[in-house]
Amino acid sequence: MKLKQLTRDAVLTAIALTIFMVEAQIPSLVPIPGVKLGLANIVTIFALFAYGPKDALLILLVRVVMGSIFSGQITTVFYSLAGGLLCWCVTVLLRKFLSDRQIWVASVIGAVFHNIGQILVAIVMTGTPGIVVYLPVLMVSGILAGLFTGLCAQFLFGKLRNLGQF
Repeated sequence: MKLKQLTRDAVLTAIALTIFMVEAQIPSLVPIPGVKLGLANIVTIFALFAYGPKDALLILLVRVVMGSIFSGQITTVFYSLAGGLLCWCVTVLLRKFLSDRQIWVASVIGAVFHNIGQILVAIVMTGTPGIVVYLPVLMVSGILAGLFTGLCAQFLFGKLRNLGQF
């Protein structure tokens, strides 16, 4: 990995981790467990479209692991990794078919798969298949959060491209 790429990825990871930690300190806007905006995903989706799947995966993995350690919630690493990796896989596939003006679409669809990954881990960890009834609630919140984070990532992508940053 080139020094410039490594430095860029480290800075993006630090930004994503900082956003994650700040968001973790903000009380939930709705009284539904597991529902949050996932603002750190702005950085990951931006990196995927701006720099490619490998960089985005690196940023995602380091943020999830370090975020779990820093927040003291080690078991959440399983939920976050399952959701994040499934989202990443789907978004990488979508990236081949979507333009820079459709980053928000990839984010919305990725958020849906993120929730599916989390529900699957919850079912495996608890041995309770009935948890799947919670999926529609997560889908609605995931679509809204994915739309917001996707629009933010698309805005960031457009601004930095116009500035000649990539």
